[in-house]
Amino acid sequence: MGEQLDWTALLNSRRRKPRPGGKAHEPRLGEDRTQHERDHDRILFSTPVRRLQDKTQVFPLERNDSVRTRLTHSHEVANMARSMGTTLAFVHGEALGFPASVEPLRNVPALLEAIGLAHDLGNPPFGHQGETAIQTWMKRHATPRSEEPGSFAIFDAPGLTEPMRRDFLAFEGNAQAFRLLTRLQILNDDFGLNMTYAFLAALMKYPVPSDAVDKSSHARKKFNFFQSEAGIAAEVWAETGLRQGVRHPLTFVMEACDDIAYSVVDVEDAAKKNLINFNVLTAWLRHDACDDEVTLGVCERAERYHADFRDEGLSPGELDDISMQMFRVDAIGTMVRAAVGAFVANRAAIMAGTFDRELMAASDAVVLWTSLKRFAKFHVYRHRSVLEVELDGHRTLHELMDMFWTAVVERKDPDDLRSDREALPAYVYSRISENYRRVAEAPGNRMPMRYRELQLITDMISGMTDTFAVSLRDDLGRHHG
Repeated sequence: MGEQLDWTALLNSRRRKPRPGGKAHEPRLGEDRTQHERDHDRILFSTPVRRLQDKTQVFPLERNDSVRTRLTHSHEVANMARSMGTTLAFVHGEALGFPASVEPLRNVPALLEAIGLAHDLGNPPFGHQGETAIQTWMKRHATPRSEEPGSFAIFDAPGLTEPMRRDFLAFEGNAQAFRLLTRLQILNDDFGLNMTYAFLAALMKYPVPSDAVDKSSHARKKFNFFQSEAGIAAEVWAETGLRQGVRHPLTFVMEACDDIAYSVVDVEDAAKKNLINFNVLTAWLRHDACDDEVTLGVCERAERYHADFRDEGLSPGELDDISMQMFRVDAIGTMVRAAVGAFVANRAAIMAGTFDRELMAASDAVVLWTSLKRFAKFHVYRHRSVLEVELDGHRTLHELMDMFWTAVVERKDPDDLRSDREALPAYVYSRISENYRRVAEAPGNRMPMRYRELQLITDMISGMTDTFAVSLRDDLGRHHG
């Protein structure tokens, strides 16, 4: 990138929405929070966060309250991110070059906690299967199929560019989160929750549009904004000293916390569902990690706890549960410390914008991390009980998208989304959130009509919870006969 990134710009506390008279954002009378602390609080009290309590982390439509949802996962990521931010600011602040002018001791932990809480807000229901369902529906209808009755081509419309098509063919929950917070979560304007520039920059794990995806680059392997928000992304980069393809340094920290959380707690949740147990996990790690000292250390400490608990007369279920809890505590602590070490060790490349790896992949805990991921992939994600419910979720979203598509496009005036519809399309269209309809119908929306129609559907699908999606599918299905 040439020159080093500047923390003063990276922690820019200005917001996109201008104040009356063009004044800078100043604390309100009696307001002691910094702007980045306010970022966190805006996210915490927002409706999309509450919806996460009924969105899948790994196990769709799970009735066991102790198994994590997107909400508990997001709170855990936010907690780890804040903890890492506190260590970076208080212990390594001088080495990292944090300037006193940006109050790093308060703002770095607050900003990390905020983006940790927000990182999954754009994910559709039913976990990553929800993203796949949207993508496959788009691909299925990309061209008409003569063998399918009623087949239609959704991209056969004027004004759509190739990048616009890619926004839907490779639909991304990360890009939906950026859209949600900058555009959709509104009251009466077009600024979303009006987050700080620093927050919006750090939220972008993949700071490129859909037509600039590059699987050989970690920061470009996915995309983080749609064409509809490309102007906002450019504005954010200009305000923070970043550019396309270059991550905000704190994004690496948030990503590491997400990586740590799912690599450990998905396994703990699988144990709660009796898909695996403590002994199966430690045997796997000892074999898979060979002689890695970090992994063996975690296993040895966990096995000592397990032996101590076994002598206390616990039931088999209690013994396995508490042993898994202690494993989780130690494994997370070990990986968090390793991630902090990796960030400090690679600070020069990170601040030059040339570091293009996951922090965990560059850490001392890389073997433990990768072994846990392999274990989850083999023993958890491929389990028949998980795949069966994911299949039902996939089918549910396709049925909803079929019904919404008919309701959106079957109107009297093709140039006006608010145009009259017959009874059934009108009813289905009315079930789409007013917020999303208002954005799609707005006179100032400059995107092509077909883009707006497709985006209205993906906005609605992504905003649903698992239970609501099933309930709405059943309700609309009754009316469709």
